[in-house]
Amino acid sequence: MAEPIKVSLVSYLNSKPFLYGLQHYPLKNDISISLDSPAVCAQKLLDKKVDIGLIPVAIIPQLNEYHIIGNYCIGAQGKVGSVMLYSDVPLKDIKTILLDYQSRTSVTLVKILAKQLWKIAPVWENAAENFETKITGTTAAVIIGDRTFGLENKFAYSYDLAEEWEKLTGLPFVFACWVANKKLPDDFINEFNAALKFGIDNRPALIAELSKENNYSTDVAHYLNEQIKYDLNDERKKALNLFLKYMKEL
Repeated sequence: MAEPIKVSLVSYLNSKPFLYGLQHYPLKNDISISLDSPAVCAQKLLDKKVDIGLIPVAIIPQLNEYHIIGNYCIGAQGKVGSVMLYSDVPLKDIKTILLDYQSRTSVTLVKILAKQLWKIAPVWENAAENFETKITGTTAAVIIGDRTFGLENKFAYSYDLAEEWEKLTGLPFVFACWVANKKLPDDFINEFNAALKFGIDNRPALIAELSKENNYSTDVAHYLNEQIKYDLNDERKKALNLFLKYMKEL
């Protein structure tokens, strides 16, 4: 029996449709799945501990070999709602920005926005656990994923990084996409894509399940149906290339 293809998947709510598809499609017998934070997902792909990862796009240039597989991503068009800069003061008064330790793409994105759009030059500080409690005075923080749920009205100022990117570029954004660190057979990639599509198409069943569990302090249906965009279309590919260009210029 062939070794299963190892897949690392982000453990946030936004990737639940992908997980649903991978767990409910015949392909499930050919893969093994680990659920990780975006940063760990990226590191596992870099270290070749997995074959495929739903990785932060900021990591792509670090891979010696990479293949973007699949027609799907974690993207946004305007507000995403779960990649946020929170602050007690407006942008021009921010002196320090704490950077979410679970993120790679979002911490790069906030630096691009600071330089290209906001025209500010804060001190960047890598954050540790529970850094959310240190947002005070002129210290702001980037917080991503499920930990943003319920923080909507906790701080005087909040900036949605996907919305800010659209202000800068007029484009949507891609936070993560499916990347392999080696060439995989076309028939496997086709099946992998089909499994992802199955999950996206079955969001109503997934949302019904998640609503029963009631584990999220957000409108799950609105978030998965409206705020997260899953198609890696031409506009998002264009946005991805522009992001990587800006990243080189930091």
